[in-house]
Amino acid sequence: MKKLVVITGASSGFGMELAKEFSKDGYPTLLLARRVEKMEGLNLPNAMCRKVDVTDKTLFENAVREAEAKYGKTDLIINNAGMMLLGDIATQDANEWQTMLNVNVMGVMNGMQIVMNDMKERQFGTIINLSSIAGLKPFGGHAAYCAAKYGVTGLTEVARQEMSSYNVRVLSICPGAVGTELLGHTTSEDIINGYEAWKESVGATNITANDVAKTIKYAYELPQSVSLREIVITDTKQDA
Repeated sequence: MKKLVVITGASSGFGMELAKEFSKDGYPTLLLARRVEKMEGLNLPNAMCRKVDVTDKTLFENAVREAEAKYGKTDLIINNAGMMLLGDIATQDANEWQTMLNVNVMGVMNGMQIVMNDMKERQFGTIINLSSIAGLKPFGGHAAYCAAKYGVTGLTEVARQEMSSYNVRVLSICPGAVGTELLGHTTSEDIINGYEAWKESVGATNITANDVAKTIKYAYELPQSVSLREIVITDTKQDA
């Protein structure tokens, strides 16, 4: 059996496609999300599905240790769980800011810390964090989301520097606009409609979550000595 892959946010979007891609090639997986029934409905072999909020570090770590007891130490963790609550700074509910920062930043930091020490000791392993093109350039109406994703991009680079001497890879994946359930978290219908119109206007209509999942899997399956530190992946037609 291949080595254990841990995927957060595995109930939809990139996470669900990652679960299917890795399972298809014989990897045992730990699938984590709040909607456990969605993951269990995939009926993937050698997949442990657990209902976990990544902001709860104890629950998160307990699930990882349970999977490791069955499948061996985590060789790859994909910190994919995230929320996109769009809004402008002047009017957005501050609770939405806090929710995004908790899930998108603290959840990633929790995931990294849970596996880092074991990876350092083994001098082997890979950590992949899902940032965004919004973690590299600003977009109107994305204030708190950009803040969170810029945070993920920065902390991923810091972690890479801390882990590289231990032969552990830390990669940042920065997708552009892709059709997933992510926009469904936004509460403003005007912003949702505006985002969909923007996506059409910049040409981001053909790329899929599966395209992103396959790219991530490719980066992981390169030799341990090869690190694609930061990958920006967008629809070819996306011009923003």
